[in-house]
Amino acid sequence: MASRTDRDKSSKTRAGSTGGKPVILITGAAGDIGSALVAALAPDYTVVGLDLKDKQADCELFAVDLSSRDSVELALRNFRDRHGGKIASVIHLAAYFDFTGEDHPLYDNVNVEGTRNLLRALQDFEVGQFLYSGTMLVHRPAEPGQPIDERAPIEPKWAYPQSKARAEEIIREEHGDIPYVLLHLAGLYDERTAVPTLSAQIRRIYERDPKAHAYSGSLDTGQSFLHKDDMIDAFVRAVDRRAKLPADVTILVGEAEAASYQTLQERIANLIHDEEEWATYTVPKALAGAGAWLEEKSEPIVPDDFDQGEKPFIRPFMVEMADDHYELDITRARELLGWEPRHFILDTLPAMIDHLKADPFAWYRANGITPPAWLEAADERGTQPEKLRDGAEAAYRDAHHRFLWAPFLNMGLGAWLITSPPMLAYESRWMVWSDIVAGILVVALAFVSLSWRFGLIRWALAAVGLWVMAAPLVAWAPTAAAYLNGTLVGALVFGMAVLARPAPGVGILAATTGPTIPPGWEYSPSSWFQRLPIIILAFLGLYVSRYMAAYQLGHIDGVWEPFFAGAASDPKNGTEEIITSSVSQAWPVPDAGLGALTYLLEILTGIIGSSRRWRTMPWLVVLFGIMIVPLGVVSITFIVIQPIVLGTWCTLCLIAAAAMVIQIPYSVDELIATGQFLARRRRAGRPILRVFLFGDTDEGDSRSGEDSFDQSPMAIMRDMLGGGISVPWTLAVSVLIGAWLMFTRLTLGSTGVVANADHLIGSLVITTSVAAMAEAVRPLRFINTLFGMALVIIPFVAGTTVPQTAAGVVAGLALIALSVPRGAIRHRYGNWSRVIV
Repeated sequence: MASRTDRDKSSKTRAGSTGGKPVILITGAAGDIGSALVAALAPDYTVVGLDLKDKQADCELFAVDLSSRDSVELALRNFRDRHGGKIASVIHLAAYFDFTGEDHPLYDNVNVEGTRNLLRALQDFEVGQFLYSGTMLVHRPAEPGQPIDERAPIEPKWAYPQSKARAEEIIREEHGDIPYVLLHLAGLYDERTAVPTLSAQIRRIYERDPKAHAYSGSLDTGQSFLHKDDMIDAFVRAVDRRAKLPADVTILVGEAEAASYQTLQERIANLIHDEEEWATYTVPKALAGAGAWLEEKSEPIVPDDFDQGEKPFIRPFMVEMADDHYELDITRARELLGWEPRHFILDTLPAMIDHLKADPFAWYRANGITPPAWLEAADERGTQPEKLRDGAEAAYRDAHHRFLWAPFLNMGLGAWLITSPPMLAYESRWMVWSDIVAGILVVALAFVSLSWRFGLIRWALAAVGLWVMAAPLVAWAPTAAAYLNGTLVGALVFGMAVLARPAPGVGILAATTGPTIPPGWEYSPSSWFQRLPIIILAFLGLYVSRYMAAYQLGHIDGVWEPFFAGAASDPKNGTEEIITSSVSQAWPVPDAGLGALTYLLEILTGIIGSSRRWRTMPWLVVLFGIMIVPLGVVSITFIVIQPIVLGTWCTLCLIAAAAMVIQIPYSVDELIATGQFLARRRRAGRPILRVFLFGDTDEGDSRSGEDSFDQSPMAIMRDMLGGGISVPWTLAVSVLIGAWLMFTRLTLGSTGVVANADHLIGSLVITTSVAAMAEAVRPLRFINTLFGMALVIIPFVAGTTVPQTAAGVVAGLALIALSVPRGAIRHRYGNWSRVIV
């Protein structure tokens, strides 16, 4: 039998009071807002919390899963056992939230059904008040100057407020005899944190993200904010006045004045960058929506362990709501709660920015934002982030200022394009309009690129330059002047846009830290000494290809060909026959012109970037390699089919193909270094797409390793021709064997299948042997073993003369033998050296 003392304690517990204080039950009590509310109510109330298992709070806490009816009932039974059946107020804070705009199942399970489960379980209690934490976003937005009040229509636009509106419908359906208050709260902030829209706006301006200068809505629209202390005050007042409030009431809580987006932009920029003004431009919704969609879809799908970045904040659904304006009429809060905001967002911004500047890493963490790579690096090195960023920014602005002549010249080139059609008599209406429109775009984009903030616009300008180069081919330019004009002006526009310093699109961390020479290497594969041979060979290919393209376009009457005649019935020589053959005519544009355009792009992209571009511009290195290696394969294929399919040869095609094949060994080491770099960054947990597009720092020595032309011409030539390249005698002999095989029609009188096979294998042997002269891909020489085996077998299968059989067998066995020795490897290539066998 229980003692009298025990019965007295039990009676006191059932009364719902501990020490005479009314009991308050808070869902989500362990959260940031819940914790602040617990502290504010604790002096006058007995505060009890409900939250997920393993959470901790400064009050008694019962574990609960709101999405489970059984879990809610069990938690409230445990609560009743401790505190009885009387509750002064239930404050419902717990809710699921994200900013993706997508309808996550937890919106329904927690926000809607969780509210239903909670209210049904409370029906057996004596509850003085159900206080719900809602959002002003459930209301239809208004126009600037037109405050909304509690009578504004309920029209939530995206998943989160839609779930909150459905939860309020559940409250109306399930509250029974429990009085309820719906607090529709404005966007929350304090001196350290802010609602995601505001913290993302601050982050963009702090990082000088180009998107910080663009907005897809009216700059006069804005939204009401609410300081966390003022929000806690409103909750406390609602609890204290619970007996005086209507049984069902909605109250808007927030600052009456809504700061416009433009005002916030200027204030934040002034506080962060000490600038007199911050330019913000209105972007058409269609363009902004397309950009947001593209950025969202371009995010890589990688394991969580490696995705240390974050999804883009601006989503397509947000673009559509950019004009939404939430200015509040808080008359009801004043009358019913006696509440008035004591803070204003514009007055609190200085303290918020001070915290950002004092400890950026902590600010990012507090706001749930992934810090940029340069900020993390500064934190790891103990460097002042502001100093790192400001140093990079100062260097960028200085380089931009020194190269301001480039956008001015581009504006002149744009005007030249606009006036070219009448002066050069294009004879093509399509080309006339192409150059006029392109010229207008060049002038406009070049003008915008005068600002250092819009560096990425220079890539759009380069794209217009690329189109100007391609347009004469697409239109089959009827005059040589139109073709020449498009090629030269387009190349100049492209070059002025992205070859001028500073290189656009390089991240702060990539620009300010990291080595020039890859870890474990002895030289930079992106050095000028490595790129110059490629550029020189590309010029050779350009001149040859443009010459043949002029014939294809009808600008000249004949093409030089010193060796190969055409068919007896055709007055054309071998080169003319090949470049007007059915193979060439199958292309929608002149194929020689397409080759010239590719060579020109090789030249231009070969010039872009520094000796560190293997890690500062990985995407460009990959593009550069794609233009060289696949084009080399295409060139060799074209050479192979000439005598087999077309029955003749083309001297100029052979020269262009040779130039392309020789480029291959000079380009592969840069591709390998970039591949190694991307693999290291992925292992380090960096978001691979961002590293690929904007570069990154890297491991290893930060020694300079920059090119020096202050040496003798012979030393420069040695560096140009020998960097990563060596020519073992075995590969040199293999190239000679390949060349001899290509001409067995002349040397051995071979015909038919054997001649074709010799020609094909000879071309492939040359390509493989030349590529294997790059030390980094020396194992490619083993492919010649397969070609050698084919040469030994083919004569016996196809049936040939004794001399032809003997020549094939000897050549095949020689290739096999020559494939075995590796030759000297003079350089180290990091962990790639292990595969150089």
